[in-house]
Amino acid sequence: MTRLDYLNPSNLHYILALYEQYKKDPNSVEPSWRNFFEGFELALSINYEKDTTTPTTEYENSEVVEQISKEFKTIELINAYRSRGHLYANTNPLEPKSYSVENPPIKLKTVGLTQADLDKTFQAGNEVGLGTTTLREILQFLIDTYCGTIGVEYTYIRIPKIQKWLKERIEGSRNKPNFTPQKKKSIFFKLAQATLFEEFLHRKFVGQKRFSLEGAEAIIPALDGVIRHGAHEGIQEFVLGMAHRGRLNVLANIMDKPYEKVFGEFQGKGVSDTTFDGDVKYHLGYSNDVQYNGHKVHISLLPNPSHLESVDPVTVGSARARIDLIYDRDIDRVLPILIHGEGALSGQGVVYEVIQMSRLLGYQVGGTMHIVINNQIAFTTPPEQGRSSTYATDVAKVTLSPVFHVNGDDPEAVAFVTQLAVDFRQAFNRDVFIDVVCYRKYGHNEGDEPSFTQPLLYKKIKKHPSSMRVYAQKLVEEGIMTPKEIKQIETQIKNILEEQLKKAKEAKDYPIPTELGGRWKGLKLYDKHELDPIPDTKIPEETVKYITEKITQVPENIKLHRVIKKLLNHRRELVLEKGIIDWGLAEHLAWGSLLLEGHPIRLSGQDVERGTFAHRHAVLFDQEKGKKYIPLKYLKPGQPPFYVFNSPLSEYGVLGFEFGYSFTAPNSLVMWEAQFGDFANGAQIIFDQYISSTKTKWQRMSGLVVLLPHGYEGQGPEHSSGRIERVLNLCAENNMFVCNFTTPANLFHAFRRQLILPYRKPLIVFTPKSILRHPECISPVSDITQGEFIPIIDDNEIKDKKAVKRILLCSGKIYYDLVAERRSANKYDVAIIRLEQLYPLYEDKLQEILKSYPNHEEIFWVQEEPINMGAWSFILRKLRYLNIEVIGRKESPSPATGSYSQHLRQQAYIIKKALNLPVEAELSKIKI
Repeated sequence: MTRLDYLNPSNLHYILALYEQYKKDPNSVEPSWRNFFEGFELALSINYEKDTTTPTTEYENSEVVEQISKEFKTIELINAYRSRGHLYANTNPLEPKSYSVENPPIKLKTVGLTQADLDKTFQAGNEVGLGTTTLREILQFLIDTYCGTIGVEYTYIRIPKIQKWLKERIEGSRNKPNFTPQKKKSIFFKLAQATLFEEFLHRKFVGQKRFSLEGAEAIIPALDGVIRHGAHEGIQEFVLGMAHRGRLNVLANIMDKPYEKVFGEFQGKGVSDTTFDGDVKYHLGYSNDVQYNGHKVHISLLPNPSHLESVDPVTVGSARARIDLIYDRDIDRVLPILIHGEGALSGQGVVYEVIQMSRLLGYQVGGTMHIVINNQIAFTTPPEQGRSSTYATDVAKVTLSPVFHVNGDDPEAVAFVTQLAVDFRQAFNRDVFIDVVCYRKYGHNEGDEPSFTQPLLYKKIKKHPSSMRVYAQKLVEEGIMTPKEIKQIETQIKNILEEQLKKAKEAKDYPIPTELGGRWKGLKLYDKHELDPIPDTKIPEETVKYITEKITQVPENIKLHRVIKKLLNHRRELVLEKGIIDWGLAEHLAWGSLLLEGHPIRLSGQDVERGTFAHRHAVLFDQEKGKKYIPLKYLKPGQPPFYVFNSPLSEYGVLGFEFGYSFTAPNSLVMWEAQFGDFANGAQIIFDQYISSTKTKWQRMSGLVVLLPHGYEGQGPEHSSGRIERVLNLCAENNMFVCNFTTPANLFHAFRRQLILPYRKPLIVFTPKSILRHPECISPVSDITQGEFIPIIDDNEIKDKKAVKRILLCSGKIYYDLVAERRSANKYDVAIIRLEQLYPLYEDKLQEILKSYPNHEEIFWVQEEPINMGAWSFILRKLRYLNIEVIGRKESPSPATGSYSQHLRQQAYIIKKALNLPVEAELSKIKI
């Protein structure tokens, strides 16, 4: 008996299983086996020629050792195809590939096997479900499964359950569909619809931009398959976000938008009045209830700008709102689908932000389906100039999401992987990616000449038949359809298109709906010309006391930090004993009152649970167990949810998400807070393309609240300015509220106004930092039980208005600096008027206040910011007729100095200059 008797063939299957376990986790096998496998892998890694002069040993002569070695090599071959087969798959319709056992993509020699081993039998066949079989059969299986028209990436997923599920589904079917003849005919019909629709538009609307889907028509049967199979699996809503490529086709052939309306938009119809400016047809959204196999589903395609991936967080946020508010947090009922171009997917950072959010409690939606229209060129940029990664989809590895690469000329394979992707998403509630490798028949748009920069690629494309023609030929060869049947389907579709075009030509402009439906029923669109009324936003004193009691009490088993205990006692004392509220209380009382009135509330952003400046503490933490307690969740039984989530360190993605949420939840108060208002410029695209222009482009509304901490405290250029000027530059047609408050009561009323007005529009609040705890930044409780929102606050310290010679207009924190200095100097010939709401500006109210100072001689706008920033340019534009002048920091390319001492000198100069006080010699050098 030799030392290798334990390697007898009867134990081979056990040893192979043990080796697989070792590869996953070496520490999971006992040390003797671990040492054996380490030595075995070392031997495999050494390539050398045997020295035939050396006498052979019993170990080298052992047939068992040879057999074990080749079994392991076969396992290595199997794993090589699983992990790298996608690199060789036949997924590019413009570069077809063909393999055989004699000419495999991964050569046998790479794992130490040879052609001579092909007809030997191996127990390793059990690994792929073939049982003991020849290497030839195993290799053919691997080529069929991993190197056909579907390439799969999944071996990087470090979750055994998911790997096992994917491996069984992929290998159990050899990665090939087994559709019935009826199913194949259905796929052909959708493919024909997509193809003939594009060809029809190309003939009838010559030279007009439509961002054709030609070359990627398989996207239509893919989406059809997702929705059809998803409806069968219980999904009730599909929320789509996509850029312009193929959008018209999706609208018409997936969402059943009448062809007549699509054609009418090409003819310039669709806007029958001047209430809004509209948008180009390939940016427009649509929603519809559609029947799929007897299942009624709702499909929403969100409107989007040309910032290609900006719609991603908006779509996912909209899906989350539906999950929270309609389906009671059931993530299996709503599926967000993002359709990407490959260039934007790999090039736009917001994609990464959205993917990083996908597994976080505050943002998860149960998995998003990503479908990539991979036409192998981004405008004029080829992949080698557009990304460093192997695939555009490599971002999927961040969240261990599987990727299916599929040939766009094989619509059956496309339909197969979409069904598999739906099953995966429903099973594991994770993101999944489908990379449809195709091409773009024309240039970036139909008027663009692609061969200027891609002559070789477009020579191939011009010779390449459409995927519909390729598939039609395949069905004829299989005997599924006859040429006559195919011709009949084409004729039927063409006739429908012609009839719909005729109707479109005869139709007048389509009226713009003025009645809002669905979740928006009962609300109306705001008027772009009328100033907003001041609504009744006060609450009873009993409600104030009730909320205060609830938010300052915690269960006995919650052990709070001593400072938080003191804070809660202080809040209770402020309201119940002193009859005043501060900023943090104003927030809680506004939110609590809305919750009691039946409105859900959602707040997210960086550090919002505590608040960047530790003023909020909406979430309390047990100091012994670390668990959370959120008082506003426990106001009364059956109340709506109060959500508060710290966000990832993202502005663009998170603000887009919250906009999408508010876009879908008109009766919820949805808020995003920046850590510092300065960081909002990282989300400027969302401000520009969505928040400011939703109504004027798409006749839609959002009541999103954006909180931007703002104020010059000597903290440097990136912690001073929320960029008021950028927001005000976006203001027109009453499109949003922009405020910089000095009183907690105004914040309270502004929050409540968002849901009490009969329409919705965004509220941008430049919130304070240092004055969060300023002893004078308080409001009496009576201001919220008897008062109302005050857009402009007159100077209540002026006793003799006739004595006033100078009037200062300001907003926010600088008011307190001005008042303190005026008191010190006893300078009451200067009045200080606060513009609490900068936009819309209540000019009639301002004029009324100004007239009450009959002897004033000059008016100044006073701001902390450099005069090329802040609200000055807006104020000048609105109030130029007042001959108004400005006092602020001198023009600068940077918002603020980084020197605290310099900051103090600048601030002192502004205050003295504004109050017309003597300026000390050292301050006069500043020359602001």
